[in-house]
Formats: sequence, structure tokens, C-alpha cells
Amino acid sequence: MIKVKWDKWQEEVLAYDGNITLRTGRQVGKSEVISEKAVRFAMKHPGTTTMIIAASQRQSSLLFEKVRAKFDEMGDIYADKPTLTKVVLRNGSKVYCLPTGRTGYFIRGFTIDLLIADEAAYIPETVWLAVTPMLAVSRKARKMGYLIMLSTPFGKGGYFYHSFSDDDFKSWHVSSEDCKRIPKSFLAKERKRMTKAQYRQEYLGEFTEEWNQFFPTDLIKQCMTFIEWDRKEDGKANAQYYLGVDFARYGGDENAMVICEYTKKKLKIVKTLTTERISTTDTVARIMKLDETWHFNKIFVDDGGVGGGPTDMLYDALGKRRVVGLNNSSKRIQVEGEEKKKGILKEDLYSNTLMLMETGRLEMISDMKLLRSLKSITFEYGLNANSRTIKIYGDYSHLTEALIRAVWCVKDRGLSIYCY
Repeated sequence: MIKVKWDKWQEEVLAYDGNITLRTGRQVGKSEVISEKAVRFAMKHPGTTTMIIAASQRQSSLLFEKVRAKFDEMGDIYADKPTLTKVVLRNGSKVYCLPTGRTGYFIRGFTIDLLIADEAAYIPETVWLAVTPMLAVSRKARKMGYLIMLSTPFGKGGYFYHSFSDDDFKSWHVSSEDCKRIPKSFLAKERKRMTKAQYRQEYLGEFTEEWNQFFPTDLIKQCMTFIEWDRKEDGKANAQYYLGVDFARYGGDENAMVICEYTKKKLKIVKTLTTERISTTDTVARIMKLDETWHFNKIFVDDGGVGGGPTDMLYDALGKRRVVGLNNSSKRIQVEGEEKKKGILKEDLYSNTLMLMETGRLEMISDMKLLRSLKSITFEYGLNANSRTIKIYGDYSHLTEALIRAVWCVKDRGLSIYCY
């Protein structure tokens, strides 16, 4: 067995018994030290159960494989043949590897002595509700029930972020720049390739927001209050449903669709869908299929640019009173029977969504792709000849663009909007 020379912070982690939260830059050795800690725990405490979790099976398996490799070096210590998700030792200790998924369903029902959450910042917030009961029995009976979280950061918000101000956790922060095993030349190239915020998050291990991030990460995560939603079980009898659509641009990656439930001035984003760029007729056919199931009160689409063609097809099929084009241009509206012209700006759509989130009127399904999209939205101010202007943009904006249109229903309910 090769003797490993641990860094000082790794030695401290190995020596500590209790809850641990560890945020680092890339490739500093966090997986290596935590896998070693898992092995030592299982060997030192016979009959205990350790579980390794992550948002996906692939991610949890990466750490589990390191644990397996360390056990393999010890010789004949297995009670049963190891599997891809479970190890049983002769001393009665067990180590499991499971994904949390979006609900935490796969990890419910276990009594855990040591729970290790890899890339913890990316685990859906509501999953953590399933964690505490799993550890409580061991904590009371064996004085264990430890939780170890390790991750690169993902914005200022969520359970992992707040653990660094929680006295129940011993925390470590390790930058990639402090790791002698990572070439300085490599980090210099990465610093040039990435934005300052991206580099600080990925390699310095810092909790960052883009200084001009439109939707704060903590606010997004606060609004993501549920993971599973079924229309038959969770839908409200008096609810209305609205669809927001953002069509993939030429050179873009995905069409995006977001379904919003509206009831008693409360809005819920209950479903998100993305599709690879497909033909216009296929896109329209999918929207029509969704409408057959959901019976949308209205469908809000971006009818500018590439969206013009599919919007015209939807107008023909469903009518202009049900299909509403929102492409930041002027619309004619009926207000109490009087026709007026109103400009709906991109700022209006985004500000309406932010207001709904800040006032607690908008709940969202916990969805990592949606979180990533909302988090990517930034803004900057500029000046034109007559006024101050705001530019809103993002490098993964398609789901957000669909969302801001879906929740425009709260404004649209008092209006009759149609296009000429």
C-alpha cells in the first residue's frame, strides 16, 4: 500500500469527528481525503452504515469508486461480493452509494451513521429535509450521525452555503491556487478563459454571485419549494394553466417550455421542458399535444425572429386570443373595452418575475436546469440620448425566457392582448 502524504488541511479533516463542510477549488484532493475518511470510519466502527450521495448516480459513483479501491488494497475484508452501489465488510460495516435524485426518495428509510454528500451545493434544497431524520437515530444512540458535505460552491444561497455560518459544522475552505499539485500555468490559462466570477467559484472555491446577477441565488432557492408535482394529485380544481415558450434561435441549443399554475393570486412553476432544436412543425405539434392535456388558458410565446413561423401556425390552430406574442414590441390591448397601445419591454417581463419571487407569490419546482438558467441572467445599465436603459442577458437564458412569459399571466389576466 502506497503511503499518502496528506496536506495539512487534509490531516485536520481526517482527525476531526463531527459534521464537516468543505468547499474547495477543483482538483485539490477533497475526494481523495473524504474517501479515506469513509474507509477509516467503516473500519474503526464495526456495524456502522455509511452512505455516499450526490445529485446524480454518476457523481456519487465517482467517490464510491475511490472508497472501493482503498478497500480492495486491504485484502480479504469483504463479507459479500461488492456491487456498484454497496460494500459489506466482515466487521459488519456497510457503505452505500446512491443518488438523491430530485426528491431524495432513494435515500429515505435508512439509518445512517455517516452521510457524505458529494458536490453538495448541487443537491436540490428539499432533499435536505430527508437527511436529518436519517441521522437522528445514530446521533442519539451512538453519538454519531455525522454529515460531511464537500463541493465547489454554486452561488450564495442554499443549505451548503448556510452551513458555513452554522456552529454545528466544522468548515474548511481550500483554494486551487494553494495546491502545489496544480501547475500555475494551467491556472493562468483558466483565469484568462473564464470570467472573474467563474474562476473565483471553480478554482478559488469562493461563494460568488455575478455582481450584476438579476436573480440572487438565495432567492431562487427559496422559491424552489417542491420537487415532485403531479397534476392529478397536486393540481387545484380551480386552477388555470399557462404555457411560456422560448423558441431555439439559429445556432441555439434548445426549445424551452414552462408551465405555470395560477390560483388565488398564487403562481407555481410546475413543469419545465426542453427539446433539442427540431423542425418548426415538430415544435408546434408538441405544443399542441401539451395543450390537449393541460387546456392552457393562454400560451405566451416569443414571436420575434425565428419564433415568427411557429407563432403564426399556433395562431391558425388556437386563435390569437389564446396565443400571445411577447417579443418586447408594442401590443394592442383592450382595457375595459377601450383599445390602447402598450409596449411590453424585456425589463417589464423580468421585473414582473423578480417582484413575484421577492413577494413570495411565485413558487417553483426544484430543477437544476431552471436554477442554472435563472442564475445565469445578468444585467447592466447604459445611457441613451434620453434616458437610462437596462440590458438583460444570459448565456443559458432559454428556460428563463419561457418562465418570464408564463408568469406574465398575472399581468395579462386583466387585459385582452392580441397581435395585429
